[in-house]
Amino acid sequence: MHPALNIMIKAARRASQIINRASLDLEHLHIASKAQNDFVTEVDKTAEASIVSILREAYPDYGILAEENGRIAGQGAGNDYQWIIDPLDGTTNFIHGFPQYSVSIALAYKGQVTQAVIYDTTRNEMFTASKGNGAFLNERRIRVSKCAKLSGALLGTGFPFRLFEHIDTYLKLFKDFTQHSAGIRRAGSAALDLAYVACGRLDGFWEIGLMPWDMAAGTLLISEAGGLVGDLSGGSRYLETNNLIAGTPKVFAQILQVIDAHRTPALPA
Repeated sequence: MHPALNIMIKAARRASQIINRASLDLEHLHIASKAQNDFVTEVDKTAEASIVSILREAYPDYGILAEENGRIAGQGAGNDYQWIIDPLDGTTNFIHGFPQYSVSIALAYKGQVTQAVIYDTTRNEMFTASKGNGAFLNERRIRVSKCAKLSGALLGTGFPFRLFEHIDTYLKLFKDFTQHSAGIRRAGSAALDLAYVACGRLDGFWEIGLMPWDMAAGTLLISEAGGLVGDLSGGSRYLETNNLIAGTPKVFAQILQVIDAHRTPALPA
């Protein structure tokens, strides 16, 4: 196992202790709103601080892109490396006691994700991946499903909740995918949705308006598990455009076809 991955696992487990302890006393959580439908709790902030502390102790020169504290540039020899951190993906689920949330940590080198951890704190499921070395769930090798047709695919997605400029196009996509797939699930943690694509629980995924920390770790898991990831045009700029499609190779291509049929000048890649 790559040394950085060991540190990432340690950081994810430390954050999960904070999250799980807080989940036992949700009534006393202090909840703030960063924007419409975008919540943050002291748990997000404390969990992120614990992750950053562990990562910085091991790799003090690496840069950081974290949901709650933004971007911190790396220094010296480490300035080509960047941690991408979501301490609690699925905060809205968490504050309602809905057990679908996760810790997501990725390491990127010159903009390419090379190490990934997604930890489902409620199920003790640790998803990990290293570029070129495969993807794993609790140290067991995982692969995307063998699903070859959209008509038989179970898809994951996330409804737009921060910005609604593409809501009409999204709803048209949702209708089309509903009619042409085996079903759609909207569970509320994009990181876990992507991990589920990697291990075959979902066959495909699409979402508009994600942030890099929502998807960085999950995209490496999927590619290392034999799947495909891309932006809405099928390209590799998803971390820049904030839009993502993913799936088994054949389902990915069919998701792309559906999206192409609904493409408008206002809908970015």
